[in-house]
Amino acid sequence: MKVLIAGGGTGGHLYPGIALAEEVVTRHHANQVVFVGTERGLEARVVPREGYPLETIRAQGLKGKGVVGLLKGLFALPMAFVESFRILQRHKPDVVVGVGGYASGPVVLAAALMGIPTAVQEQNALPGLTNKVLGRFVRVVFTAFEDAARFFPSRKVQLVGNPIRRKLMENFLRSRVAHEKFSLLVFGGSLGARGINQRMIDALEHLQDIKDQLHIIHQTGKNDLETVRKGYADKGFDGQAQVVEYIEDMSSAYAKAELVVCRAGATTLSELTVAKKASILIPFPYATDNHQEVNAQALVKAGAALMFRESELTGQQLATEIRRLKDNPEARRQMEKKAGLLGRPEAAKELADVLVDLMVKTYGPYGRAEARGEDPNPKKPKKSNGGDKPPGGDGSEKQAGGNEKQV
Repeated sequence: MKVLIAGGGTGGHLYPGIALAEEVVTRHHANQVVFVGTERGLEARVVPREGYPLETIRAQGLKGKGVVGLLKGLFALPMAFVESFRILQRHKPDVVVGVGGYASGPVVLAAALMGIPTAVQEQNALPGLTNKVLGRFVRVVFTAFEDAARFFPSRKVQLVGNPIRRKLMENFLRSRVAHEKFSLLVFGGSLGARGINQRMIDALEHLQDIKDQLHIIHQTGKNDLETVRKGYADKGFDGQAQVVEYIEDMSSAYAKAELVVCRAGATTLSELTVAKKASILIPFPYATDNHQEVNAQALVKAGAALMFRESELTGQQLATEIRRLKDNPEARRQMEKKAGLLGRPEAAKELADVLVDLMVKTYGPYGRAEARGEDPNPKKPKKSNGGDKPPGGDGSEKQAGGNEKQV
């Protein structure tokens, strides 16, 4: 099976796609995944690092960009469609999945017009404009929140949750890494969050008496790194804090954390529930249609998290909540339990199963392999010493014999 995943721009859109790709390529040695994004998005850096091919198109955003941005986006659409058609003709995927972001729209729509099986994966409780439009054309809409279903034709919706990367899945099974101090994980999105950075620095003034009992891991983003480091140093917390621009190994960061302070992007919330973490959520106030606050409410209603609007939250209030949860381990355990009940660790598997069904119904058990000029029944390659592992996998999965379908 060959899957083309379109979209990205931010970690919230991209990482569910990476998780899906990991699931696909570890199912069979002949399975392939290709990503399509833009040169400006996070995918330009992350996808090649993860070992997947990346094609780019010149797509731009339309909503929330002002008049000039809207005109630029509209003028870029014809070329984005031309590029999308060319990529689809060249790769001949069995299934195309849009994960949101600028590149998702032109690619998925072009695939639908070409008769290729298509789907979109909506991470948020309040869908974005691109997925709302694409929902009319694709065959399946994967959702992570029940509230999102009302925006799409009911016959197309499948509630599966947000796919989570395999590295993070370890947290669903293992216990917290033992450590002496109360460990606090603070981060915004993949680019950081200035509002959270500022409030955390303000909170330090009200945590002075317990600073020796704390260990803080704080992801700041590139722009605020030095400012936040200086803030911790000025408040005397430099010995208690690990301040970094970006956390590559989020699995280890979650494993050490007893409390998380973060934004409420859909992918982040899915990670919190699979990792079973108590959290204080501070939604991004300028998110389109305020969708992060809508996302956060799902965890708050379940008793898995606290939520504060950035405009109403002070450093003192944040410090009060951190102190309260630190001193009340039973409250944290209850929040962790409620978060775990919301977790969907099988999301990537369930999503991939549906994609296989789409391919088989459209092209048969071997997909479009023959159309690509490939052997539809490839033999398993001989194992070599130190041979390459499939991207995202640990190389330990047993592969089937030469007569197995490529699904």
